[in-house]
Amino acid sequence: MEETTVDIDTLIDEMDYIPGHFHLDMNLNFETSAPISFHGRDLKLKRESLLYELEFETGSQQYAIQNLLGVFSFYLEEVEQAKEIFLHITQEQPENLNAWANLAYIYDRLNQEQEEVECTEQLSNLMGLDSEDKLQGNHQDRAARCLAEQGYAYAFDIRLINEEEKMEKLTVGLTLYSKALAYGKQIPLEEKRSWYFAMATLHIRLDRVWMNKGEDEKKRLTAFNRTLVLLQQVLKSSNLHYRALAWCYLGMLLERKYSFSTTPLGINDCGYAGTDPLDCFGKAIEVARDNPPVLNRLSKIFHFLGKLEMAMAVCNMALDVIPDPGLNWQAYCMRAKMLIKLYLRDVERVKIGLAEMPDQSNLLGAKVDLEKVIKVHPCLKTYLDLGQVYYYLGVDAMQELFLVDENALNKALILFAKAMELDLGNVLPELQVLKGKCLWIKNETLEAVECFKQAIELDDVGSTHRESFRCLMELLLTLFAQKRINMEVLMKETSAFIVSQLPP
Repeated sequence: MEETTVDIDTLIDEMDYIPGHFHLDMNLNFETSAPISFHGRDLKLKRESLLYELEFETGSQQYAIQNLLGVFSFYLEEVEQAKEIFLHITQEQPENLNAWANLAYIYDRLNQEQEEVECTEQLSNLMGLDSEDKLQGNHQDRAARCLAEQGYAYAFDIRLINEEEKMEKLTVGLTLYSKALAYGKQIPLEEKRSWYFAMATLHIRLDRVWMNKGEDEKKRLTAFNRTLVLLQQVLKSSNLHYRALAWCYLGMLLERKYSFSTTPLGINDCGYAGTDPLDCFGKAIEVARDNPPVLNRLSKIFHFLGKLEMAMAVCNMALDVIPDPGLNWQAYCMRAKMLIKLYLRDVERVKIGLAEMPDQSNLLGAKVDLEKVIKVHPCLKTYLDLGQVYYYLGVDAMQELFLVDENALNKALILFAKAMELDLGNVLPELQVLKGKCLWIKNETLEAVECFKQAIELDDVGSTHRESFRCLMELLLTLFAQKRINMEVLMKETSAFIVSQLPP
């Protein structure tokens, strides 16, 4: 074993890059002070995002996702599953350096020395560490793919609490992709386009962080122009998913041009000076018109951008192609989410005097969609969303504490109870908030207080989601006004949860 250790140390010293994911400078690889249940929640939610991404990947990028899925499985203490994932990659893509390195790490943790040695030897051979031309030809291409996969991983790191951390991880990911391109001169063009797409995505996320921080536009310009060039290349891809999203991202960038004092040069250089963002969004929809999964993805992006009507139209297109809830439940869930948002938007407009009473037909439409999904694909999110619909059907639109339909409120509580029986159901703060509101309206105030407390504990430190704290304070003040708690209890509860919201 000592001889093997020396070999590994020598291997690391001689490398210009280090294969594998377990050594990367990601929060994922470091211990956290957060409770195990919270840590597991973050890991599982990220894993769900990765599985969603995997649905769209058929090329080499799928191995970047699979490697990361293996890492998440390991940290979720599913070591055997992690091992199987890495083994599967080595069988599907025998020259995948990250898979061999990750597998060696797993065997080391399992104290399977012989298997670890075999993985290390295979890794050394693939990297050409015993040859003089270790950074030539195939060795260079393997290094490029290794680096690209590592760059991809940084987009899925966990516990990125502040903007600085987000900037750091996104920048590292982009640096690794740039290094991959420098190594991968012989990588097929179509494969490089998948890297360009990933890089453009990272750049767009980074630019949004810079915009939120009010960064100087000079800092943004170079990256903005580079993103335009990357997307221009992705538009030539044979991959429909990449092309559709590239048009969508291009529309997003063209909308952001107004955040600069002068039009970025890249817009003129790439030939987009006279292009309207809506034209780009239209082309994205046209490319994806017969592909419901991609239409659903576009709908999510438009929803994120606040383009609810456009998102709804795209969602309806996906349902026109595949109306079966069993085959296209995602579209029904997405449409329901937007109908709920439209209802809440109407409520806010009424509150400020810009509209009459909100249109309850949006809630009823969401109810119909979600009840179709519950029958064929019951899951945590569906129970939560349908419970939210019943909650709003049960309370007055303008005064949430006023009960109008007790049966609807009871139905909401039943759905929340079912959601809490599922994995992650007891660690979602939004579920606790909604349950607490229902209990408050039913005058079960002590139970409601506990729900709001738990929601605050479940929220990330520094979270911008303050509804749980607001609800707790309002309820405590109400109880104090009703003389059901005294000043000492009020001050104790208030100070305890103010402290809990402060960063460490």
